[in-house]
Amino acid sequence: MRSSHTRHREKTAVLFLLLSLCAVGLIGRLAYLMLHRAEYYSQMAEDLHQRERTIKAARGNIVDAKGKVIATNRTVCTISVIYNQVKDREEVIRILCEELDMAEADVRKKVEKRSSREIIRTNVDKETGDRIRNRKLAGVKVDEDYKRYYPYDSLASKVLGFTGGDNQGIIGLEVEYEPYLKGINGTILTMTDAAGVEIDNAFEDRIEPVSGNDLHISLDVNIQQYAEQAAYETMERKGARQVSVIVMNPKNGEIMAMANVPEFNLNEPFTLNTEAPAGISSKEKQELLNQMWRNPAINDTYEPGSTFKIITAAAGLEAGVVKLEDTFSCPGFRVVEDRKIRCHKVGGHGGETFLQGAMNSCNPVFIDVGQRLGIDNYYRYFEQFGLRKKTGIDLPGEAATIMHRKENMGLVELATVSFGQSFQITPIQLITTASSIINGGRRVTPHFGVKVTNGDKTVVHRFSYPEGDEILSEETSAQMRFVLEQVVAEGSGNKAKLSGYRIGGKTATSEKLPRSLKKYISSFIGFAPADDPQVIALITIDEPQGVYYGGTIAAPVIADIFKNILPYLGIEETEEESTSEPGNGS
Repeated sequence: MRSSHTRHREKTAVLFLLLSLCAVGLIGRLAYLMLHRAEYYSQMAEDLHQRERTIKAARGNIVDAKGKVIATNRTVCTISVIYNQVKDREEVIRILCEELDMAEADVRKKVEKRSSREIIRTNVDKETGDRIRNRKLAGVKVDEDYKRYYPYDSLASKVLGFTGGDNQGIIGLEVEYEPYLKGINGTILTMTDAAGVEIDNAFEDRIEPVSGNDLHISLDVNIQQYAEQAAYETMERKGARQVSVIVMNPKNGEIMAMANVPEFNLNEPFTLNTEAPAGISSKEKQELLNQMWRNPAINDTYEPGSTFKIITAAAGLEAGVVKLEDTFSCPGFRVVEDRKIRCHKVGGHGGETFLQGAMNSCNPVFIDVGQRLGIDNYYRYFEQFGLRKKTGIDLPGEAATIMHRKENMGLVELATVSFGQSFQITPIQLITTASSIINGGRRVTPHFGVKVTNGDKTVVHRFSYPEGDEILSEETSAQMRFVLEQVVAEGSGNKAKLSGYRIGGKTATSEKLPRSLKKYISSFIGFAPADDPQVIALITIDEPQGVYYGGTIAAPVIADIFKNILPYLGIEETEEESTSEPGNGS
């Protein structure tokens, strides 16, 4: 039997062996870390002593058709504190409260918070930032930043859009072209000691920011100002809820102006443009802001009314189911199945040709044309003209056409659609389709974006908008130009006449839903010169008070806009008046 001394020696030997194995393992692990992982842990140690701050990139400018900058940047400052570097906390709190006009409790909470970096306030004007920097307060950092600035305040606010606190686009062109405008932020890396205090004269690693590119658009500040002025005057004179005006080149889809009044101040986008009800909640205010930011020209649909007769007339002429000299009779209504559909002229227009029916904006005439086309044919042209698709405009949130399904479309629905009721489209869809009908028959894509340039003014990208499908023949397009010129020359759109210019166009007065409210949208679409359209404009007046007929209150507004912008665009006056039939260059 072994003695206790022997057992003790055995235990000691085992323990020594285990300790030896542990030592070998530790030495091996240490050697591995020192030889194979040295760079990794060295970087970790360095990271613990590095502090990173962002250098914001300057956002690219937005430039109008004539080279005017309509969205740019202003230098602002971000004020922050680094807890471990603050030497006199009370002095820092006192000075920041004084300079930033902030409550002491708010500043103290941030200054006394143990964090690597605490932001006190962003978007501080540069003058204030410079004063704080000159105080040389230990632990207080003043970093220059950029804030979006709009030199024209509210001009084209719902088109341009605005940016958020991080200078990122939120609505409009600012968000649509974010990848081109935003730039690339830079960084500053500084070294600190174990306590987190920056080491004086230590190496500073700086990665410079890359500025965003400039976006050049087709919008013309001068034309936009004309459009907005006309819209505001109309809204005030007629007590309307809102007014929209679109001015476009019908040949290529370039939008020269898009006014949606009331606009809002882009430099204060979170301030309501109307007086807010007392005691509203933050949620209710946000809903009001969302409504304020909406662009009715592309985000909202409406019943177009008689301006849509342009589409019915074009389809009828293209299909050959009607000619300008075809005769019709208007007793003041038309009965379709079991429904009596009235004309706007209670006593009727009597006997009239199709051309006269268009000039008179006679509902029964267009009901008859729709019935001649038939549901299948009409629906085919509706799709052929591009009305079932979105226009593809370069703005977010475009609404789609709301139309009957073909299988649910009866003769009554066909009749009401023929003169612009019982379905809804956007203003941008209407003016785009009308452009395609009068420009020779080619579908265009409405757009603002033209090109992108860098800091050296070099073009880095040019936007292209391929010519769309041919939606109707040149012959039909010429006929439609002639018809719509007669509407202005002698018909319902005569208040859009402008001395020295040949104007074409169409009026509309559509009743909003529900009909019982007796609220209307008055509109007019016009183009010039009628024989070779270079500009087309659409105005919609939402809920005008008093007289609400489009021919009376909308047509003169477009005439006034044209009076200002046609000479500006270099479109010369002509005393020639068109009385000839289409096909002779008319």
